[in-house]
Amino acid sequence: MIRTRTLTYVFASAIGIVAGVMGYALLDLDIIASTSLFVLSGILCLFLIHVNRLWSIDRKLVRSLFNSPTATAASIVDANSRLASGLKLLNTVLPLNEAVVFRCDESEGLQTVVRYKSPAPNPQDPRRNAVWREGIKLCQRAAATGELATQPGQNSSTVAVPLLHETETAGVLLIRLAAEFSTDDTPLLLAVGSQFARNLERESFTHNGARTAALSFFSETGSKRKLDALNVLKAVTVEQRCEASTLTHIDEGVAIAYLDGTLAIVNPTLMTFAGLTHEQVTKMDLFDLLNKFRTDVFDEPEIAVRRVLQTGVEYEGELNFEAKSQILNLRISLLRERDGKNADEPIGIALYVKDLTATKEYEKLKSDMISLMSHELRTPLTSINGFAELLTADEHIPAQAREFVSIIANESQRMSRMINTFLSVTQLQRKDKQEVLKIPLRLDEVVRETITSLQPVAKKKRIRLIEQPAHRIPPVAADKGLITQAVKNLLHNAIKYSPERTTVTVSTALEAESVRVCVEDRGYGIPAESKERVWDKFYRVVREGQEKDEESTGLGLSFVREVVEQHGGRVDLDSEEGRGSKFSFTLPRL
Repeated sequence: MIRTRTLTYVFASAIGIVAGVMGYALLDLDIIASTSLFVLSGILCLFLIHVNRLWSIDRKLVRSLFNSPTATAASIVDANSRLASGLKLLNTVLPLNEAVVFRCDESEGLQTVVRYKSPAPNPQDPRRNAVWREGIKLCQRAAATGELATQPGQNSSTVAVPLLHETETAGVLLIRLAAEFSTDDTPLLLAVGSQFARNLERESFTHNGARTAALSFFSETGSKRKLDALNVLKAVTVEQRCEASTLTHIDEGVAIAYLDGTLAIVNPTLMTFAGLTHEQVTKMDLFDLLNKFRTDVFDEPEIAVRRVLQTGVEYEGELNFEAKSQILNLRISLLRERDGKNADEPIGIALYVKDLTATKEYEKLKSDMISLMSHELRTPLTSINGFAELLTADEHIPAQAREFVSIIANESQRMSRMINTFLSVTQLQRKDKQEVLKIPLRLDEVVRETITSLQPVAKKKRIRLIEQPAHRIPPVAADKGLITQAVKNLLHNAIKYSPERTTVTVSTALEAESVRVCVEDRGYGIPAESKERVWDKFYRVVREGQEKDEESTGLGLSFVREVVEQHGGRVDLDSEEGRGSKFSFTLPRL
């Protein structure tokens, strides 16, 4: 840059020297005149060079303004539609007979942009033209003063509202009311007027295009176009502040930080969770705020943020503050650009904090009640089952009575199994994720052991069990007993609901940061309407033409989902009716 500027000055000086010499030699000027010509030529050259530099900067400004994603998106919005929608909204508050939005043009005239008339039939006003002229004068007065102007009538009134944006009048809203105007409505009309002004700036930016961007530096129209673009950007900024202000009215804690760690927004709910005041938050950055949520589980916020930035996958964890008897759910997410050529580019970090204390207390109360009821049911069921077995062994009772007693014994045993499974599920729900006993576990070994244990069951139906292990599967942190039972439930279901002489395949695979276990059968499949419900407690699939399976408790898949989610994983189902099902789950790798 310095070298270019030096060459520019040398070039200008050279032109001045040549002009002076030519004036002295060819025009027979004296030394003073030649020197003056030399100086004027140099000044003129420097002036032209400076103008060229300003022109170059102006072209960059034009490109930045007109190619801005915000300005481009704002210009696409149909301003007239927004104005018409605003008038309809205003009609719900004020008794409008008629409303007109005017735009102020460059000659200080008024141009009609959009008009609204009340759907209620109005008699033709004989003074309509005179009223219209009076309304125009009222609009001109409001535009000149920048203040609301009113004109009362008989059981009616006319109001002119200046549409102000950044202290400039973009237009005027003229409304005719079917009642007297109340000054209590003035703040509402001024606020609506500001929004209408922003819409008019959009409309002006959309329709007033510069002919040639390269020559806009020398064009009045081009300068107006740049001013319109700047006003649109200001309008969008105001509306974005409106969007951001909604965060102050939600029950969840929300904070947004830029990628340099500076906090952009922290809503009052999150400040309450962190025990901070607004003055304290203004002196903090992202990590200072996260340090207020440190627990035994969330003890290194830097690592969580780094992982979110590197992978784009959000962090989520439950924070238990025993001293405050409070449980919070914390999520850290990466915010990305949604539109434009930089779409999907990271632009910030969001924190979401939700209070789970009441929910956890309710779940604990529910689980305690279910456990109590289940335990109380065990005693009579044990008695029923015991006496039924004694009666079944009695050879003196009639055959029909023996059949009835056998049904009683079988049903009581099924209910006992249901209660046991249900208790296992509720006990899992009462535990936090960190309370599950986790050890390094290889899922391919769990699959191999489960297949071996269920081979006798599969052979009875002549079903072939196939294992498809992946090479070098990393371990996961899991409770071996719970995960083994989950795999066993999936494999047992696949055997149970598959026709004879078919195959069931159990595979393991590494997927990025997780390990997947998949159980695939060639059975009856799951109907589309049942796919989302098969994981619910007590739900059993009823197929057309088949009786409901009375031996099933409807808790096996619910147990699988509960176990997997307790380990930070998720369950999946891919099934087509008549062609089989593929049940799978993933767990985070170590």
